[in-house]
Amino acid sequence: MEATLFQALVRVESDSLPQAPQRAVPRTYPAVPQRDNDVELKPLTRPSAAPTPSNISTPREERDLEMSAPTTPGEPLADPMNAFEVLPGLTDPPMNKFRFAACCTQNLLSGINDSAPGALIPYIEKYYNIGYATVSLIFIGNALGYIAAAPLVDAIRMRLGRAKTCSLASVSLALGFIPLVAAAPFPAIVVGYFFIGFGSALNQAIGNVFTANLKNGTVLLGCLHGSYGIGGIIGPLIATSIVSNLGDNAWSRFYFLTISFSVVCAAFYLWAFWNYENEASATEMLTATSTGQSATPRAEISAMLRAFKSRVVLLGATFIFAYQGAEVSISGWVISFLIATRNGNPSAVGNVTSGFWGGITLGRFVLSPIGARIGEKRFVYFLTVGAAVFQLLVWFVPNIIGEAVSLAIVGLLLGPIYPCAATVFTRNLSRQEQVSGLGVISAFGSSGGAVAPFTTGLLAQAAGTFVLHPIAIGLFGAMLVCWFVLPTTRKRTE
Repeated sequence: MEATLFQALVRVESDSLPQAPQRAVPRTYPAVPQRDNDVELKPLTRPSAAPTPSNISTPREERDLEMSAPTTPGEPLADPMNAFEVLPGLTDPPMNKFRFAACCTQNLLSGINDSAPGALIPYIEKYYNIGYATVSLIFIGNALGYIAAAPLVDAIRMRLGRAKTCSLASVSLALGFIPLVAAAPFPAIVVGYFFIGFGSALNQAIGNVFTANLKNGTVLLGCLHGSYGIGGIIGPLIATSIVSNLGDNAWSRFYFLTISFSVVCAAFYLWAFWNYENEASATEMLTATSTGQSATPRAEISAMLRAFKSRVVLLGATFIFAYQGAEVSISGWVISFLIATRNGNPSAVGNVTSGFWGGITLGRFVLSPIGARIGEKRFVYFLTVGAAVFQLLVWFVPNIIGEAVSLAIVGLLLGPIYPCAATVFTRNLSRQEQVSGLGVISAFGSSGGAVAPFTTGLLAQAAGTFVLHPIAIGLFGAMLVCWFVLPTTRKRTE
């Protein structure tokens, strides 16, 4: 009896269960476009695949839900424009700290070499019995070396690699110092400065590109060029000490230091950068794969041609031309100005240049991080205008101590400009254009450090050493114009 009642209850409840709703009646609306076929949602199914080895990636279909997941290393990016760049750090990979140290050591040597002529020119003039215009030919030899290196930087790097390129550049410096050590006839001195300029151009291009592409590039560039400033401090001190203690004709002994330093740099570069190309970061590999670009000779030549046509490169080269022209002109001729116009004692005022380079060094170490915080573009305007104001004080204040202080402040304000500018140039160039672009900027731009001092020497021969100041202020004005028309920093996409 109970079983019969239970069966009847189950039958009744089953009949009363709700039925599935009928399909909706299609409706038409005049404002909505109609389709002939009904849209049905299809079930999501994952295509079955046979097991694959662990080292082979499973192919993905276009509608695979995992397409939003990060790609594996070595796999092309789905959309290169959505890729982002992961910069290497000072300790990642670990050899980067030694590579950065090698670049700083080379910049230290460059600072020693570039600052010494300011203290040694009076003694070189006396030794060879020549005037301002003739001794200025050493700057022309230096400029020709920079210009000759400009179209060759990327080709040499592509063929030899960074280690051998930088080592070759240091060997070129050593060859250039040989005539100076031997106090050879003056034409040989000019030829020696050609090799010095050639080697310096190679090292500056490679060092700037390497450092600018590290994390905190502006700060590290400040340290890199701060080492140049340290060399600028000790160079005049050592040179003045040698000629003061050993006699006026002992000026050539100063270059025993630089030739030894260049040999050390050649070995250090070769060791630090030896395996650099084999440690290419995953970011660089993904960028090259996603953009379909490779480091073929044709691609490198094309990058060089684009560099010469790039507005950023041309403006950057002009800016650095004016900057280094003012910097080296002040360093090279201010001692002659103080001796000729202010009746300064050569053994005493020779150290004024060290104060100028001390300001540059302090500015690069202390003020460069401020530029990274408030914006490099805005910061450079302030620094350039301030440098021009204090250069006017050096010109019109008839007091050697006051002029020495003003000159140190000029150096302080000029110091952070180069690292800030290098950061802006790097951001405005793609990774494929950086070595060639910054090579052109460094080579043609740095030739200003030779052409402007040479022009100053010619005019000083005719009118007097005071011409240093209007030339420097005019170069500051050219810097402001170039900086104003420089394109706004673009957003990096690779």
